[in-house]
Amino acid sequence: MVSRVIQAERIQQLSNRGRIREESDYVLYWMQQSQRAEYNHALEFAIQQANALGQPLLVVFGLMDDYPEANLRHYTFMLEGLKEIESSLAERGIKMVVHYGRPDHVALAAARRASLIVCDRGYLRYQKTWHKQVAEQAPCSVFQVETDVVVPVEVVSNKAEYAARTIRPRIARHMDDYLVQLQPTPLDRYSLNLKNVNGLDLSNIQSVLSKLKGVDRSIWPVTHFYKGGTSEAKKRFQGFIRDSLGYYSQNRNQPQTDHVSHMGMYLHFGQISPLYLALRIKEGANSSRGGEMVDNKPGGNADTSLNSLDQEKAAFLEELLVQRELAINFVHFTPDYDSFISLPAWARNTLKAHQDDKREYLYTHEQLENAKTHDQYWNAAMQEMKYTGYLHNYMRMYWGKKILEWCPTAEHAFKTALAINNRYFLDGRDPSSFANIGWIFGLHDRPWKERPIFGKTRFMSASGLERKCDVNAYIGKVNKLIARVFWDRLH
Repeated sequence: MVSRVIQAERIQQLSNRGRIREESDYVLYWMQQSQRAEYNHALEFAIQQANALGQPLLVVFGLMDDYPEANLRHYTFMLEGLKEIESSLAERGIKMVVHYGRPDHVALAAARRASLIVCDRGYLRYQKTWHKQVAEQAPCSVFQVETDVVVPVEVVSNKAEYAARTIRPRIARHMDDYLVQLQPTPLDRYSLNLKNVNGLDLSNIQSVLSKLKGVDRSIWPVTHFYKGGTSEAKKRFQGFIRDSLGYYSQNRNQPQTDHVSHMGMYLHFGQISPLYLALRIKEGANSSRGGEMVDNKPGGNADTSLNSLDQEKAAFLEELLVQRELAINFVHFTPDYDSFISLPAWARNTLKAHQDDKREYLYTHEQLENAKTHDQYWNAAMQEMKYTGYLHNYMRMYWGKKILEWCPTAEHAFKTALAINNRYFLDGRDPSSFANIGWIFGLHDRPWKERPIFGKTRFMSASGLERKCDVNAYIGKVNKLIARVFWDRLH
């Protein structure tokens, strides 16, 4: 099914204090979370509103230099994507401007000439604060359109779900209604010639970065591994479908392989739509290992039930639709999602009961960041994260479990793991990151056999890695990645 209709459940009027000012200069789309020019319900809704009012559309983005825990690595990746968006929107006759400043301040400044404001939706504390400020102070109506999940959060549930098993049937119940291709709407009145509307020159990313005074520049960009932007995300995903999807369920927990999609960082910055990814997986013909994927025609009668898909597709969609949207459900309904208190009571209690257990090894934050532990497997994981901005998810679990084991208390370990995660990962500071760190300490999990230090939370060991994957081959893979980093820096 192909549609230009934006489902009503995606749209929320944040403010009715202002009115739609038909005499103003443009409709304003304040882009922040959904950084893409396609499969963006907020953008398409804004175009439709502009057409209905006979007005052009202006897209604005606020670039602050002190976003919490963001650094040069994150800003470079994001600006690579923003540069592409500006070009893609121009091809549709839409003007986009990026301004230095706090996002809500930038939006309110542009709103002075706007008939109405459309914004996309984020679920983190800072994003909610910005939206609240704009809704309270805007001189016109403000509409929020949810476009970074497949099924809108409140449609799925009205509370934080306990685990994947509780949210899975809720998502499945509504999936057919929202797995619908989004057809772009042409803009009736081009906005490229809007007067007195100028922004940063994104053609020179280094120049833009040089003026961001508050950015931590100690963490290097990783463009040689992962370049930002929708086109790069789509190219990678096509490669994943062609070369790796047929091995996904077998090898997704095999870190020595590379049969993963690498979409997490692109989803984090909103550079790729989860709806687009789900439809690409669903539309493909049955995969065969090493075989070519052939798309069915859009709008076909493919059954959207997860159970009807082959094993590889079902495994990928479980991660994209269930695990990812469980993480978003968690941060949306949990105000203290980045705190130890956000963990379930049973997990906090069992970890505190073992707080005084003897630790064979204790490492400082600095030792951990510098991969100076006795565990060669853990050191390799830390180095992959540090030098590439990515870490295979299976090794991420092991990495976190060992931090729990090597810190003086579970609460100290929680803070340490989250800080390192957010500093080095391209997709740090994401709902999935907060949920992944929480999982290490019992979130979205169940009690297991009681052990020292871990209590009843899940345990992972080096011997378990050795049984379940070729961890020495993983070390060799990481060593090659690091050698590439230093080669690139020298040349």
